[in-house]
Amino acid sequence: MTIPGIAAAIAVGLTVGALGRLVVPGRPGVPLWLTMTIGAAAALLGAISAWLVGARELNLLALIVQAGLATVGVVIVLATASKEHSDSR
Repeated sequence: MTIPGIAAAIAVGLTVGALGRLVVPGRPGVPLWLTMTIGAAAALLGAISAWLVGARELNLLALIVQAGLATVGVVIVLATASKEHSDSR
């Protein structure tokens, strides 16, 4: 992995995290910094995964894998965080 590849992965993840926050209706129970951090971390995992399968340079496959994992990570965080607490007694 190269420095531009890592920087691109972080940029993709931050963008996906911010956009994920915008599409959630109402006020999400997760702060913006957390969705952006999760997006960046997941995109870095995507960059590493793409690099391991042979995408040694920044290309469309690597960007798709990065954006896909970042999206999945942000969706999971937003879906599991809720402000309502259920009383299951």
